[in-house]
Amino acid sequence: MSTLGSCLNYEPRELKFGTSGRRGLVVDLTQLEVYINARAEIEYLQTLPAEEGGIVNGEEFFYAYDLRPSSSEYVSAEKGRGELAQTIERAILDAGMKPVNLGRIPTPALTSYALSAHKGSIMITGSHIPFDRNGYKTNTSRGELLKKHEEPIALEVRKVRERIYGEPRSTSLFNESGLLMAGHRDLSAEDPRAQHAYIQRYINFFNGSSLEGMRVLFYQHSAVGRDVVVDILRRLGAEVIPAGRSDTFVPIDTENIDDAQLATIQSLASEAIAAHGMVDAVVSTDGDSDRPLLLGVDPATSKVRFFGGDLVGMVVAEFLGTDAVVVPISCNDGIDRGALAHVLEAKTRIGSPYVIAGMDAALAKGKQRVCGWEANGGFLTGSQFVRHGNALAPLPTRDAVLPILCTLFSAHEKRVSLSELFSKLPQRFSRAALLKQFPRAVALGIIDQVSPSDPAIGEVSFTVDEVVVRDKSGVEMPATERRTLEMQQIRRQLSTHFSAARGFEIITALNYIDGVRITFRNRDIAHLRPSGNADELRIYAVADTQSRAEAIASRGVAEPDGILRTMERAVAK
Repeated sequence: MSTLGSCLNYEPRELKFGTSGRRGLVVDLTQLEVYINARAEIEYLQTLPAEEGGIVNGEEFFYAYDLRPSSSEYVSAEKGRGELAQTIERAILDAGMKPVNLGRIPTPALTSYALSAHKGSIMITGSHIPFDRNGYKTNTSRGELLKKHEEPIALEVRKVRERIYGEPRSTSLFNESGLLMAGHRDLSAEDPRAQHAYIQRYINFFNGSSLEGMRVLFYQHSAVGRDVVVDILRRLGAEVIPAGRSDTFVPIDTENIDDAQLATIQSLASEAIAAHGMVDAVVSTDGDSDRPLLLGVDPATSKVRFFGGDLVGMVVAEFLGTDAVVVPISCNDGIDRGALAHVLEAKTRIGSPYVIAGMDAALAKGKQRVCGWEANGGFLTGSQFVRHGNALAPLPTRDAVLPILCTLFSAHEKRVSLSELFSKLPQRFSRAALLKQFPRAVALGIIDQVSPSDPAIGEVSFTVDEVVVRDKSGVEMPATERRTLEMQQIRRQLSTHFSAARGFEIITALNYIDGVRITFRNRDIAHLRPSGNADELRIYAVADTQSRAEAIASRGVAEPDGILRTMERAVAK
């Protein structure tokens, strides 16, 4: 008997978990591969109890998708791959659930609605990564999949793969190219409930307040929330100028806004100012609208100024009056020096599952107003927040709208510009940059080469007289001769790349919570980390001036002889 697995005319590329679900090149995202993984995840959720995010066979299961062509269409340029939403809908149905199409809406809109209904959900999106990639992200009925779920899901995926591959070729849902035999099919009708609820979430929370008098440029590009956010801002009283709408997907990475993207935004701002007068802010989101993009506009020069997501998070947390903040190690260390230092929980690894785990830990300790964010600006709430008598339900997933609104309302209520608002924060400046198409194996090799052999080591401090070693919870470890010699060698090795000739001072500390974070004597910071879901190597820079942070980042990714490239060549030797 001929089986499906024996008839495939391509080499399957299995999807892997990243920090934001499963992603890959569209040419590798066969409907067969997406179906296998999605069905396995849904069947796994059906085994969990309700209190752990479980779902019940036969109930509604929600899905939504972004504006990437492959999310809901076949793409001829990508070997005919695509229609991922159609694949997900079929997987939901075949797993015994009732698929509900919530349409093209922001990821947090889907998640918020599904959590309020205690239902599972899937978002089809590649977020900010280039349009030739895509993916999806599954949520339990209580929130995002966490790290503890990955191993049992992997076991379920193997079972489903064996089952589907072993089906007779003649009765399989799929052809030899991994496409659904039925070909193109229309999605079920879009249900508008989630979009309406998401809009109302913010109208209700800011009820009694108004942004009247503020003029905001919204850069729409190809963000799935480009109309929803404009609607929310207008209903809250702002004058909104939509601009830059694009039918072609634009990969906006909110923690890596390069000069070309800044030039585009500057051009849009200049046109809007010429036509409408001075604007107070430029705002936008990434592709699936779970990360904010905020820029101020200098009234004297009309020049835009980008504010990093970790700085935005500080403004928002102060506005909300939080009593516990959770951030990853990559965030701007200004938070350690300002008004939020006393509510800062232990810093986590990079990725929303780690931030969510940190927020859960804070709630378990009795904290009442818990939030967190990432360097990319995605803001998470682990608890209810109440302001002026209006309650905001927790949303433990990245969100773009709350940080945009809180920042604008904070500036409006204080009657200051965005630049003045951010000037009140500790004056530490950050910048992120990356090398794309950087093989993950090579990036991991770079990190491994400058990491201690003992994975328990979390932080190392260097003084004139000693080397102090701590584990990942901050507890001091014995500074054995072997550890001391190894860390001194790693320090010397890093100093050949981050050298005085390149403008760096002596290394005083190394942190290994996620990647390697290097602190220098003058308080400069350079943090190297491979992406969790793409072939990218990032460098995060923090310094006492914006120009210095930008210089560190640019020297890191310079071609062909920047710091990351010289480290790459050192690994290859």
